[in-house]
Amino acid sequence: MTISLEKIRECLLKEHLLKEFTSAEGWSLTSPISLENKQFDALSYDSRTVNSDTLFFCKGLNFKEDYLTTAITAGLEVYVAEQPYEVEAALGIIVTDIKKAMAVLSMAFYDYPQNKLKLVGFTGTKGKTTAAYFTKFILDHATNNKTAMLSTMNSTLDGQTFFKSQLTTPESLDLYRMMAEAVDNQMTHFIMEVSSQAYKTNRVYGLFFDVGIFLNITPDHISPIEHPTFDDYFYCKRQLISHSKTVILNHDSDYFQLLKETAELHHTPYIIYGSQQTDTDYAYQTDPEDSLAFSVTAKKDTLGLAGDYHLRLGGDFNKGNALSAMIAASLVGATHDSCVQGIQEATVPGRMELLTNTNGAKVYVDYAHNYDSLKNLLTFIKEEHPEGRLIVVIGSTGNKAISRRKDFGRVLTELADIAILTTDDPADEDPAAICKEIAEYITAPIQVETIIDRSAAIEKALSLSNPKDAVVLAGKGADLYQKIHGIDTPYEGDFAIAERLIDR
Repeated sequence: MTISLEKIRECLLKEHLLKEFTSAEGWSLTSPISLENKQFDALSYDSRTVNSDTLFFCKGLNFKEDYLTTAITAGLEVYVAEQPYEVEAALGIIVTDIKKAMAVLSMAFYDYPQNKLKLVGFTGTKGKTTAAYFTKFILDHATNNKTAMLSTMNSTLDGQTFFKSQLTTPESLDLYRMMAEAVDNQMTHFIMEVSSQAYKTNRVYGLFFDVGIFLNITPDHISPIEHPTFDDYFYCKRQLISHSKTVILNHDSDYFQLLKETAELHHTPYIIYGSQQTDTDYAYQTDPEDSLAFSVTAKKDTLGLAGDYHLRLGGDFNKGNALSAMIAASLVGATHDSCVQGIQEATVPGRMELLTNTNGAKVYVDYAHNYDSLKNLLTFIKEEHPEGRLIVVIGSTGNKAISRRKDFGRVLTELADIAILTTDDPADEDPAAICKEIAEYITAPIQVETIIDRSAAIEKALSLSNPKDAVVLAGKGADLYQKIHGIDTPYEGDFAIAERLIDR
């Protein structure tokens, strides 16, 4: 992979991003003659991984000129930034928006890999990972395992080997590198979760999806360092609609009418699904005899999806996730049989995983980590265990999504019998202080305990359970790390801890 200085100039001018070129001799609107034939064989925003043929991006709120100086000492000649720096670089390419510039130049450097793949993008406050996994299981049958996926929990670029994701949606430079690797691995389809931050920070600037899916919207990620208001959060989420060739909308979502009008405003073709047959193109109905079975009906079944299906994951909300995945997969080539098989086989790490305690109490491990997902999970489990108590182990993340602490307090007040508050990715905050904040929002007279060590909290929950009770380990799912002071600290995992304690 290479990109020339001329190609860089051309791409930036096309997107109206180029301000000027600058060097030790001063600024200019044309690049130096001496660099006209310059070729770059690497892109980087890490000053520790550069050489003379690297194009370096000075990005981030915490970027320091020292990083650039370090890179130049290592041989760097050319950098891209929103302002010129007083450094001994051969050339500074000054742009109006560094994140947009990085996206535009990354896709060009990697030869537009998105055009060689069928792209499916999911957004929503909850359900993105589950729906993405459903889609992958379906497309694996349809494409003979030629489907790559980027998800919150695990990602794969060859359809088989999975790795831990650092961000729900990677930085643009990493995203196009991953897409190019998927193409090299002969993948034909690429599924990804698209976060609100991906649009707010221009990680997916200029990217269009063959199919976009808007699952739902509820307040989340509202904090000074993420989205200052719900309106900002919702606006960023809606950008997927205008950047999709076809969009799938959930009729059961809050603000559905605004979602539909957004699609119409941007002339984006849309398909509506939901739990009601009225005003939907596709609807699902639960089988009263089997909580894991459902049927799909359609006004006009152009995709051939009508019929009966069976899940391995409980909860009506997962039937909606499954239907959205079936529609998306069908739009990019899946058959009815692929949908039936994929949905029946689909499992999701850390989603509704089930263990049985030695006394018969059921233990659920789930990633539910915001108001809506936690409420849906606890409501479903309470219905499944009407004679027992609901014992919930949960914490809340530090440095972000501060509003979740109040939300968790509300849900625990409504549905839990015992709440054990513990650590969940505290980042730079004190986990005890986070737990105290959650506890302040619990207004029901339920038993509340704070046990900072998550393993000890799980052990306590198991010891408190009676045979008819349900223990819920919420928030971490299959995550094998705790984020503490900027470091991914290895963590045994909720399921593994519970399984070990039960076996013991």
